[in-house]
Formats: sequence, C-alpha cells, structure tokens
Amino acid sequence: MVKKKIIFRNVGLYSSLKNKDITKIANHIYEILNNLGVNVYIPNNLKLKNLEKEIKSVSTTKIINSCDLIIAIGGDGTLISSARSFGYKGLPILGVNLGSLGFLTDIPPENLTTSLIEIIKGEFSEDQRFFLESSVNKSKKKYIALNEVVIHSGQIAQMFEYELFLNDVFVYRQKADGIIVSTPTGSTAYSLSGNGPIIHPDVETINLLPMFPHSLNARPLIVNRDSEIKIIVKSSNKNNTKLSMDSHNSVNLKQGDEIKINKSSPALRLIHPKEHNFYETSRNKLGWSLGLSTTK
Repeated sequence: MVKKKIIFRNVGLYSSLKNKDITKIANHIYEILNNLGVNVYIPNNLKLKNLEKEIKSVSTTKIINSCDLIIAIGGDGTLISSARSFGYKGLPILGVNLGSLGFLTDIPPENLTTSLIEIIKGEFSEDQRFFLESSVNKSKKKYIALNEVVIHSGQIAQMFEYELFLNDVFVYRQKADGIIVSTPTGSTAYSLSGNGPIIHPDVETINLLPMFPHSLNARPLIVNRDSEIKIIVKSSNKNNTKLSMDSHNSVNLKQGDEIKINKSSPALRLIHPKEHNFYETSRNKLGWSLGLSTTK
C-alpha cells in the first residue's frame, strides 16, 4: 500500500469563541495533527487557551508566513473572521462546525478524526470564494467582506434615499431601509433572510438586494462579479446611515457620501471534505425536502 504524503505540514488553529467545547475540539485536533507529525500554532491574541498541550502561540504575521492551512473552530462567523485575517492573505481555511447552521464550517465533531486525517493527506475538495472591497469617498482605506456589504439607515423602521450606479451607468434612485450587496457565499447569509436568491458558489455574480424598499417594483438585481458598484447617499435621517461589512466593521455615513464596492483580487481558498456537496448542505441546513420521502 502506498503511504499518502502529508500535504499540510504547518497548521494554525483559530477560534473567535471561548468555551469548553472549543477547547475540547482544539485538543482533539492537536492530538490528530501531532500524531501525523504536523506543526500546530495558535495566534497569540486569540481566546484559544487552557489547552492540554502547550501549542506554539505566535503572531498573526508568523502564522501568515509559516502555515499551510488554518482550521477555524466554531460557526460560520468564526470562519468569516479567520477568512478576513488569514484567507485574504492566501491561506486556505478549513472549518470545523460547532455553530447552529454551518454553511462554511462543514466538518461536524463526530467526523473530525477521519475527515481531518484525509484532508491533511490530500483527500479534499477546494473551491474559491471572492471577497468584496468597499471604500468611502475614494479613500485608500479598503473594507473587506466575504458575505456582504450592507448600507443601512442605522435605525429600525427608518429609510434613506440612495442612488445606484453600475460601471458608472445610473441604475435607479431608491428609498429603502438599506441595500445588501452580497457574494454567492453571502447568498445563504443575511441576503437569504431578505428573501434573496440562493446562488451557487461557482456562479460569478454579485447580488444587490434592497431592504424594505418603498416601492412595489424593487427586486433583487444580479450582476457580473467584475461590476464596479457605486452607491451615493442622497438623504440620510439624522446622518445615522452606516456601512457594514459581514455585520462586523461599521462606518458612519452622511448625505453625499459615495461608496464604491467591487470584487477584490485576493480570493479565499475554502477546503472541504472530499464528499462535500453544496446541494446536500443546502438541503440539510435549509430543510429542503422536509416532510417528503427521499427514497425511490
């Protein structure tokens, strides 16, 4: 029997959470990787502490320069956080799911040992997800999002007015609570709750979804991922309008501000078990076929 070669020799463990389950899983992962002869690191600014074994705690820069893979332990929020810190820098990300949904973190704890050994030895599938970059008033400062960029009024049941341009062509002027600009990855996140379309990760598009628009004709608009998106705030209620990236970073906006959104050059390499299937994940996570027999 041919012995399979170890593909990932240096692995970083990441979690934005702190609880006993995370620590337990981190210890389990360490034991698996250590038995395979893999070096394991954790970022020194994270909450991943109280491990049974002493794992090298290093800077984020050291992990970016040294590791071949990041394992994110938690839910999709944890994976998105690791994607912004490490995936944007070129490191592939693997998710271990301890969250409630887990579209991106697709290894459950009960399959951890088998799946992880196979992946470390090269038995995995991979897909690339693009990020969105946004800037305000032509600033050089870029804000990164994997799921979505949202411009919203900042208050419940308050609308503001904005204009949308695509590739410098005027599209419409809209009054709404906001607008969600999402990637295919984000189509199963916030956009989904707004009744936006589910988009397969391989489809190279950006979805623009008005939030509670003051119009019966407003619908989601799907455009090419290379489109240059410009949104101008025309009226803002008490200047509470905000720009939000993946529900994390938030920037205050005012009347007249111009927001530019486009696909970033760096892409996320997302690692999955070899048997991963987007439709099976959607069926299980979203309850497709509930109440129907799947047997022939």
